[in-house]
Amino acid sequence: MTITAKPMGPIPPEFAGGGALTIAGQGFEHWIEAAGSTPAYVHDMTVVSARIARLRAALPAQVDIHYAMKANPLPALLARIAPLVNGLDVASAGELAKALAAKDPRHISFAGPGKRDIELEAAIRARATLNLESEGEATRAIAIGDRLGERPRLAVRVNPDFELKGSGMKMGGRPSPFGVDVERVPALVARIVSSGAEWRGFHLFAGSQSLDTMAIIETQAATIDLAARLAQDAGVEPPLVNLGGGFGIPYFAGDEPVDVEAIGASLGEALVRRSGVLSGSGFAVELGRWLIGEAGIYLARVVDRKESGGEVFLVVDGGLNHHLAATGNFGTVVRRNYPVAVAGRIGAAVEEVVSVVGPLCTPLDRLADRVALPRAEVGDVIAVFASGAYGASASPAAFLGHPPVMEVVAG
Repeated sequence: MTITAKPMGPIPPEFAGGGALTIAGQGFEHWIEAAGSTPAYVHDMTVVSARIARLRAALPAQVDIHYAMKANPLPALLARIAPLVNGLDVASAGELAKALAAKDPRHISFAGPGKRDIELEAAIRARATLNLESEGEATRAIAIGDRLGERPRLAVRVNPDFELKGSGMKMGGRPSPFGVDVERVPALVARIVSSGAEWRGFHLFAGSQSLDTMAIIETQAATIDLAARLAQDAGVEPPLVNLGGGFGIPYFAGDEPVDVEAIGASLGEALVRRSGVLSGSGFAVELGRWLIGEAGIYLARVVDRKESGGEVFLVVDGGLNHHLAATGNFGTVVRRNYPVAVAGRIGAAVEEVVSVVGPLCTPLDRLADRVALPRAEVGDVIAVFASGAYGASASPAAFLGHPPVMEVVAG
């Protein structure tokens, strides 16, 4: 029986050379030894640094870069990223604690619905900015500030009346738990200012994981126009307009990377054209996946090679418990293959079609479905690329009680 191979995404160019996989100038087995065992994530900091530098060069000088910690909150990685960016965005008290160890609290913002009072208090005490998701959250934050004798730093997360076209996860243009509807924002801003809180501006996020460069350009221009309209209606200038992010990375066959240079050039033009009501405002983009996603690699070792019904299965020592996204169970509608390779034989001739599966007792635990690879034996290592974002922290690590995944920062 002939098994037809299914396509997979492109290996990031930094790792696509022939032969054994190298990461930050060292062979992959070196980093497995540094981690202690497989399964392991290895995050190449040289790739992250180059990404940030490229973005910095592409963006207008007045636009800051914020790192969205939800993409990967690994403390060792965060410690390296924090000095290279202007701000950190967190989404829980746990992330806030990690951010405070790496960054001045004046450059930390806290977004996300359902913040508990204890979380609001932690942010107010630390002097981090709260991106308010509702009028009720504003009421609680102002009351907590009064009780503590602290002046809370408050911004409003806006639920924009448009969405980011082509995004994998749409965050605007519809009823949403995220942010305040546009028509209610001016009244809330006036209330924040009259309360004596420190007004910090707008946070607007229309979507994520878009590979449509023109859609990102159009959304950023629309976001600036919306911020100007809201500032005009509220009668107060926003100190900061966080434009969100949404820059995607190529995960699957046919994906093409976004053109950040074109995005930066168009953003510069939009800022030149902006309304005078935003003349004194600062601006920022908030990215996670685009900065770190392609810098991370998940490494798992083959523990069994078996045939069933004419198909070959490579059973590796980690799976959806560590890398839910690669198995297609983290927000994707149709399961498609991440880029994978036999780590010791990058670029070698294809010899067979195999499925790479993990050790969990569920058919969902499939890291690669019928992909064409060089032959792999027990003891070989499979590399899953584009794994730096939404990896270990976004996966059900406790499921079935397997050991936690190791993570190391290379470079």
